[in-house]
Amino acid sequence: MKSASRLSQLGAAALLALGALGTAQAQEKFTFMTNWYAQAEHGGFYQALATGLYKKHGLDAHIKMGGPQVNIVQMMAAGQADCVMGSSDVQMVQMREGGVPVTTIAAIFQKDVQALITHEDVKRFEDLKGKTILIGSSAQRGFWPWLKAKYGLSDSQTRPYTFNIQPFVADKNVAQQGYLTSEPFAIAKAGVKANTLLFSDHGYPAYATTVSCMDKTLKARSAAVTAFVKASMEGWRSYLADPAPGNALIKKDNPNMTDEQLAYSVAKLKELRMITGGDAATQGIGVITEARAKASYDFLVETKLIDPAKVKLADAYNTSFVKDLKVLP
Repeated sequence: MKSASRLSQLGAAALLALGALGTAQAQEKFTFMTNWYAQAEHGGFYQALATGLYKKHGLDAHIKMGGPQVNIVQMMAAGQADCVMGSSDVQMVQMREGGVPVTTIAAIFQKDVQALITHEDVKRFEDLKGKTILIGSSAQRGFWPWLKAKYGLSDSQTRPYTFNIQPFVADKNVAQQGYLTSEPFAIAKAGVKANTLLFSDHGYPAYATTVSCMDKTLKARSAAVTAFVKASMEGWRSYLADPAPGNALIKKDNPNMTDEQLAYSVAKLKELRMITGGDAATQGIGVITEARAKASYDFLVETKLIDPAKVKLADAYNTSFVKDLKVLP
């Protein structure tokens, strides 16, 4: 009897071990790469990691940080990430035109948070004539052609933006690009009064903070991608309600990030409903609509930033991952 009892115990232990192994195997590895150092603009992804949402949806998720010298799409194409955070959907359409089979499947920010930051005397884009404008190289294939054509600005006004606010602080004749949630805070801390002119308030159509993946990943790992998108959108809803768990992980990845900067950025995201406004209010966080996707695509065609013969609208976007998700704010 003792022998039978012992065998029964061993059998039960073996079943428990197999069960544990099965659970471990159920957690599918998934790597997401951001477009910059960890910050509030990435908060929902970190929140999903911190609160176990990815595990809940069957994923062993990892977040890799990008940075100024990191080509995240190139790294994804080389297999070092499953999906990446695009700065904007227009950027990803251009990548596809360049021969990279990447598709945008979700857009966290319903409006692009890019802006020009100006000194107090410049209250409108029309007032920029004669001013020096600091922009990054990527702006030449993004907002700059739109801004230049719409407001009669000139390439001769531009100088390189090096992600340093000191040239702006030192010279009242200078305007610079920036993120609504970031540079204005640093400039205010430096004691300089400034205006922020948001492109999206003046007709710039782009989404921002996208989830973009290689076509082969969407085909071969559609279940994992679906789980990642759902958990991430739930993470964003949670982050806006209580960002503390996500912020703890952000500061771990980026020790230079301060609580004050995080609080400022989250407040701006909520105030302007960057994540919960627009179509997201009724269709859910992360939604991409066909109308908005077409507006971005048409903008690129009209500004001659893409050749429509090389990339089709239907190939650049896949709305199926968010269409019926409805993670409502």
